[in-house]
Amino acid sequence: MSDQANGNANAAPLAAGNDPGQGQQLIINAQYVKDFSFENPRAPHSLRQQQTPPSVDINVNVGAQSLGPDNYEVVLTINASAKSGDEALFIIELAYGAIVTIRNVPQEMLNAIVLVETPRLMFPFARNVIAEMTRDGGFPPLMINPIDFAELLRRNSSATTAPGAIATA
Repeated sequence: MSDQANGNANAAPLAAGNDPGQGQQLIINAQYVKDFSFENPRAPHSLRQQQTPPSVDINVNVGAQSLGPDNYEVVLTINASAKSGDEALFIIELAYGAIVTIRNVPQEMLNAIVLVETPRLMFPFARNVIAEMTRDGGFPPLMINPIDFAELLRRNSSATTAPGAIATA
């Protein structure tokens, strides 16, 4: 017997329930900057060499809403600020959105796909927007460390009484 390669990505034998037409799908249809703000309130003084390293605070939130059957808007919101002492060096706010299609996913997995996997895929792009803006604002690029979105969902779910975080339109 010989192995055959036909160039088909779905060349594996199909088992019951493993039909590619019925497989779980997460499709990112579009990514976009929904809202963006960068403030450098003390410019040009904030651009001088600082005596001490600034303190940087970063807050991340994920929200989603249904846009119809199988379609969702997921918004990754990142707020960051840098201070030297009591004075703000910069303030940045980014709402980075994506329109996704999710098919053939069990209902109990939907929150994890929408609120963990989707922002995990979006994060590198949002991180780049923030890094470029802080660099363009005259500061070293703010490189945000990777985020554990599963832990973020767990913390937010335990802080609220209603576990269903996906809002319907």
